Amino acid sequence: MQTKNNNMRENDLIQNQEPAQVSVIIVNWNAGDLLEKCISSLFLQTVLPDEIIVVDNFSTDNSIKIIADKFTSVRIIQLDKNIGFAAANNIAINDSSLSCRWVVFLNPDAFPDTQWLEALLRASRRHSEHTIFGSRLMVANNNNVVDGVGDVYHFSGLVWRSSHGMSLRPEDLLERDIFTPCAASAMFRKDILIAAGGFDEDYFCYVEDVDLGFRLRLMGHKCLFVPDSVAYHIGSAITGKRSDFSVYHGHRNLVWTYVKNMPGILFWLFFPFHLLLNLLSIIWFSVRGQGKVILRAKLDAISGLPKIWMKRKIIQSKRVVPIFDLLFWLDKTIIPIFRR
Repeated sequence: MQTKNNNMRENDLIQNQEPAQVSVIIVNWNAGDLLEKCISSLFLQTVLPDEIIVVDNFSTDNSIKIIADKFTSVRIIQLDKNIGFAAANNIAINDSSLSCRWVVFLNPDAFPDTQWLEALLRASRRHSEHTIFGSRLMVANNNNVVDGVGDVYHFSGLVWRSSHGMSLRPEDLLERDIFTPCAASAMFRKDILIAAGGFDEDYFCYVEDVDLGFRLRLMGHKCLFVPDSVAYHIGSAITGKRSDFSVYHGHRNLVWTYVKNMPGILFWLFFPFHLLLNLLSIIWFSVRGQGKVILRAKLDAISGLPKIWMKRKIIQSKRVVPIFDLLFWLDKTIIPIFRR
């Protein structure tokens, strides 16, 4: 794999000589200066990606103009409306080079360390049995605080980023299997993305990465956490943390993810806990003054269940993982239901 000298200029983006063939995909929507900083970090990598694709969801700021002027080798796909994070990523996956073996998703508010991509590729060579690789996300403004070391899926349907908001610990530096990666910085083998149908575009955004990872795990794929692949993540820099937008999409999509993916007997065994989770969510956000948005999220989730149930049938027909193997990967503690 060709290695980059520190003084290499932007226009030296070239095809790697080994068949890694990496496409980095960034979905942009009014990311402003963050997008420029994100892409600049890609040209400082010790191993360069073969191509960088930016899909712009009809931004109204000047973020894309800056990129087009400054980084001429970056491929830009401009859309005439905002179709969401999930659909935009699918467009880029299908538009990536035919020789592309690996697809790396990167948020515009995530800034990779110089060895970020090299570490992911090294891990893929050491662990050929894995097809998904997740980075270690650190809080951008506090490098000693973890933003996430992979996504956790609770048996109730609740999801969260492992170690989020905690000081960096020794266990956060250990390479290990995780349930799913956060798509703010994650590498997938392209062929499995296509086989799984990519992201579910009905999600628009939020939890779509957990849903994709869950589906791939049911299909027998495994995900490895790569602690040496580091990206500094702001998180919800554009949509806002706990905004009505994020609450609506996140809590609607939590329901759909559980219904689609939880297999067989586990679906009915944990269903009472899933109902409890949704009830507690309604109470909690109502107390916070977001009662209307959480109710709308849950009502829209219910109205979409006929379509989701049809998707469930297809997903479960592709499941090869035994139920008890999946049970091992679910978080089975009780306290997080209330603490999160």
